[in-house]
Amino acid sequence: MPPIYAYFAYLHALIFGFNENLAFFIICSQILLSSLTAILFYKLLNQLFSKEISCIGSLIFSLFPIIVFSASQISSVTIYMFLFIIFILIYFKLLDNKKFTNILLFGILSGVLLLTRRDFICIYFFSLFYGLVFFKINYRKILLIFFITTITISPYIVRNYIAFDKIILHSGLGYNVWKAYNPKSKVEGYLFVDKNLKEQLKKVPKDINYRINEDKIYLSAAKNYILEDPKKYFGLFLERIFSFYFYDKNSSQIYYYNAFHLYPNILIGIFSVFGLIIYEKKNKKYNFIVVNMMIILLVYSLFALLPRYKVYILPFQIILSLFFIRYCFNKLVKKN
Repeated sequence: MPPIYAYFAYLHALIFGFNENLAFFIICSQILLSSLTAILFYKLLNQLFSKEISCIGSLIFSLFPIIVFSASQISSVTIYMFLFIIFILIYFKLLDNKKFTNILLFGILSGVLLLTRRDFICIYFFSLFYGLVFFKINYRKILLIFFITTITISPYIVRNYIAFDKIILHSGLGYNVWKAYNPKSKVEGYLFVDKNLKEQLKKVPKDINYRINEDKIYLSAAKNYILEDPKKYFGLFLERIFSFYFYDKNSSQIYYYNAFHLYPNILIGIFSVFGLIIYEKKNKKYNFIVVNMMIILLVYSLFALLPRYKVYILPFQIILSLFFIRYCFNKLVKKN
């Protein structure tokens, strides 16, 4: 697990004590963060739409069932979304004003997000590339951002080097790939350990590098499964894309098909597809939003998907849906 959420939980333990009420205080903080995220999301929308449309978008976000549900889970979802919306706000600020304060904030926040979820690595490097190519951020400033980010994450990298004698930012990739790609995997993955894999795992030395070496075995097993039947797993990848964007047709979660969860997911998926078709392609900030959504969609679909992961793509779907809503509203006004 990346460390930020562990630090977040530990901070609560220091303040409130390590007792049976700890989870309650963590969830209360997450509810507060989720509420603040809705306000920050409104500020982001205000840069793209009118105040009226922004209010609608922020209201959709704050009342969307998976957002409400995620805040009540012991998970990094809420804190990541809070930080990620701030990240986009600061990034847009940096694109408009490349002063050192914005560079510093962007670099530090990027480092914190890298320590929150591993998939942010893709978004981080894309953001640097996009700023360099399309907004002409000087390459020296790009290097400065990278340096600040590296300084931010360096204490954790040093800690890992001292503990494992290896330079590691995140571990567990092999296990996550294996969970997503084994003979019994579905969209949500499956924990299938065959006899051969069991024997290999038993032989892993129980030393300080146990988890790292165990992860290598899982990754090797996943590679073998994929090579044995690439067509099957490519089909599973496409199924995950559909499930992530719209809904999972074969979810094992008992409340997944509740109308209050299912229909909003389907509607926001359909509306956002229309928005993707009609949004203003010449606007570079709009394009940044869309490509970010595509990166998250593709990266997450490579792995096992849980229902709460919908949160990571939802803000982008809401933004695209608002393009469609605005388009329909303008058409109705013209007719009248």
